[in-house]
Amino acid sequence: MPDVNDGNDDQREHVPSRQRRRFEGISSRAYEHPADRSALVALRKLSGFDTVFKALSGLLPERSLRLLFLSDSVRVSDDQFAHLNDMLRDACYILDLEKVPPMYVTQDPQPNAMCIGLDEPIIVVTTGLVELLDEEEMQAVVGHEVGHALSGHSVYRTILLFLTSLALRVAWIPLGNFAIMAIVTALREWFRKSELSADRAGLLVGQDLKASMRGLMKIAGGNHLHEMNVDAFLKQAEEYEAGGDLRDSVLKILNVMPRTHPFTTVRAAELKKWAATRDYQRIMDGHYPRRSEDKDTSVTDSFRQSASHYADNVRSSKDPLMKLVTDIAGGAGDLGGRLRGKFGGGNGGANTGNHGTPEDGA
Repeated sequence: MPDVNDGNDDQREHVPSRQRRRFEGISSRAYEHPADRSALVALRKLSGFDTVFKALSGLLPERSLRLLFLSDSVRVSDDQFAHLNDMLRDACYILDLEKVPPMYVTQDPQPNAMCIGLDEPIIVVTTGLVELLDEEEMQAVVGHEVGHALSGHSVYRTILLFLTSLALRVAWIPLGNFAIMAIVTALREWFRKSELSADRAGLLVGQDLKASMRGLMKIAGGNHLHEMNVDAFLKQAEEYEAGGDLRDSVLKILNVMPRTHPFTTVRAAELKKWAATRDYQRIMDGHYPRRSEDKDTSVTDSFRQSASHYADNVRSSKDPLMKLVTDIAGGAGDLGGRLRGKFGGGNGGANTGNHGTPEDGA
């Protein structure tokens, strides 16, 4: 498999100067998280989603959206943000995305990036993100967004943005808002899972796990790397998953529901876990699904893999709610007593912790 060597071309001095693999003809199936695929299947089965999807596909003002970014943002090119343009072309080359999507930088202090569009994807990054990340970290983010484009995520992301806005406008109509929010909630659940897929794509492009970890840490804690530690950051994810009782498990669900992205520590832990798998190593060795084989892929097999992944996660999870589910499935007795103990923290219902509600991050 060919390597990409960015160090010999003076025109590409801002792109990481080291050899990296190129994945010719790679299918998005190679890096897509099983939860991404299964959540999308569940979304498509949601009552009324097909009707809404078909209607919005014809009604959404995509031309207006493109004109908006063209008129009020800076389009990345050889003349503007040239280093980002190099990264974009580089990412498309590594993932073998035939058509390079347009990319815009928009003024916003909040670090964020997105890939939107129905007919053709558009990548948008904020000035807050550009100013926060170094070149290697930014390369992983650009690869992340190109991964969204290759997976076709931009279509559903665009509909999510539109429906979220629409839900605010029709909040005074009880039944109308309820119907829209049901679809928005399902879309958010899928999109959180799709972010895990795109994180993997970003790693395949940057091929530097440390840079990916640094980028996620900066999104969580700002540009203070000298004050942060990757191992300690990942321990937060372990503590988040295992800590507390069933009340904390319920609060985790409530906290994550309004978000479009998983919590940053969770993303970091998931990415590091995948980077240590045989699946990742096989991709790096050149053994991966090809787009030419996508038409022969069994939907049933994909769903079975997703179901198996969820079952493994439930069995291995340290979360109190997941442990309870495993015990119930295994025939554990005294359910009432276990529930009282879990919700009471095993201490007569005493609870000394306070639970905040994190804001949605980039």
